[in-house]
Amino acid sequence: MSTAAILQAIAFVAVIALLTRPLGAYLYRVYEARPPFPATLGRLERLCYRLSGVDPSTEQGWVAYAVSLLLFSALSMLGTYAILRAQAGLPWNPQGFAGVAPDLAFNTAASFTTNTNWQSYSGESTMSYLSQSAGLAWHNFTSAAAGMGVALALARGLTRHGGPDSPRTLGNFWVDLTRSIVYVLLPSSLLIALFFASQGVLQTLAPSLELTTLEGVKQVLALGPVASQEVIKQLGTNGGGFFNANSAHPFENPTPLTNFIQVVMIFVIPAALTWTYGRMARSQRQGWALFGAMLALFLAGYGVITWAEHRPNPALAGLAVDQSAGNMEGKEVRFGVDATALFATATTDASCGAVNGMHDSFNPLGGLVPLVNIQLGEVIFGGVGAGLYGILVFVILTVFIAGLMVGRTPELLGKKIEPREMKLATIYILIFPLLVLPLTAWAAVSPAAGAVANAGPHGLSELLYAFTSGAGNNGSAFAGLDATKPFWTIGLGVDMLLGRFFMLLPALAIAGSMVGKRAVEPGPGTFPTDGWLFGALLVAVILVVGALTWFPALTLGPIVEHYLAGAGKVF
Repeated sequence: MSTAAILQAIAFVAVIALLTRPLGAYLYRVYEARPPFPATLGRLERLCYRLSGVDPSTEQGWVAYAVSLLLFSALSMLGTYAILRAQAGLPWNPQGFAGVAPDLAFNTAASFTTNTNWQSYSGESTMSYLSQSAGLAWHNFTSAAAGMGVALALARGLTRHGGPDSPRTLGNFWVDLTRSIVYVLLPSSLLIALFFASQGVLQTLAPSLELTTLEGVKQVLALGPVASQEVIKQLGTNGGGFFNANSAHPFENPTPLTNFIQVVMIFVIPAALTWTYGRMARSQRQGWALFGAMLALFLAGYGVITWAEHRPNPALAGLAVDQSAGNMEGKEVRFGVDATALFATATTDASCGAVNGMHDSFNPLGGLVPLVNIQLGEVIFGGVGAGLYGILVFVILTVFIAGLMVGRTPELLGKKIEPREMKLATIYILIFPLLVLPLTAWAAVSPAAGAVANAGPHGLSELLYAFTSGAGNNGSAFAGLDATKPFWTIGLGVDMLLGRFFMLLPALAIAGSMVGKRAVEPGPGTFPTDGWLFGALLVAVILVVGALTWFPALTLGPIVEHYLAGAGKVF
């Protein structure tokens, strides 16, 4: 690793670590403590309850919580689908874009509802300003808030003291959703959007700009309300770009400073939620153990991808190309290898999907890291909310395995881990590969999928990455395939919906099962879950489960591609 890469990693980790405690404490106050907040925000929260008919003092069990989330998501998805189909006749469409085709509208509505933001279109030539702002940005807020709600529900299930007479409730979905938007996402987005606009990120409702270059060529520059979309796409770990080039576009991400801030925004809420969980568990060491495990996995991935991308591109071997700066194919010169590697690592550690470089152009082992990051369940800080409830499922699995290994009682925060919780955790972990692997195999043999851009192992990686990104609700891509075909728009839409909601339900069911259990004081047979030893075991379990699940497929893709590239065979 270069000195610049090391210094960048130190600066990034330092900023995240410094923000984790104050933001985590703020999140705890928002959801649990409820001290006075600014009057304007309080009035806005109460107005939302009055308009929706919600009683904020009423709590829900896991079934009611899940039904509320599913109904809200379904209705929101239908609303977005309707806007996309009818955008030709709606305002804020200065370019006169036509309505979106039914299969693409389904794919896009499913994508943004699930916090995936996979885009089978070029935003600047397909979506009107109204579709971008009212349809897609709506989901950027609400899908992130829904993920935070599930994380809080599972945390409450684990940390609340149960018993025969205690209510088996996990909070209120509508309250968690409202508070996430009103007190966290909305004010933060407003302030950071102003900063982005000051740095050169566009924010306008003017139509596209036609100009003539110095060479006399006419060029059309797409404009739009970009800054307001950019901030929530990063803060909510959504990832959908206003422009097709996403955060590689200078109108979305103009400077190295905005690039660094965008990467920080991807991690800041997921990291803070580990502190919030520790506060809810009445033991900050619990939260820091999760933070440490996530940080170790992040640094390992960043180290590998930086090393790989500082190596020359084998496809350019023998050509008169200076590769002293590393593999610069598909990377912005203003960011270079190190900033692109940091962005790629963070965006796939979290379920963000925003990109500032082309993952498809990475060296084989460099492209392996983003793919593995998603396949591990995106629990390395993870998406907003999704990262916390995902790693808590692995915590339950780790506690159970540790109990089997050393003969101690499998307990978490004084509550016994029993067969029901293990079955649900196993279902949660198996859903992901059971979606991705069969769909990838189908795409490899089905004529309806069309041809991929590359043959051999790299072509397989392109297919595997697409369905991995969809089911993992990431949204980034290796590209290399025609994602506008119905096979992909419909197939990936279903992939995203099942990957989101089929994994939410076991997490909520675990919360409902655990919340009614009485917590007992730890004894000599209790395995501690708040130290470095447990953190190391948690990392090992995540890696072992990931390897057992994905290693055969990865061997046929980026791993064999690496060895073939070393032998001079490039795909």
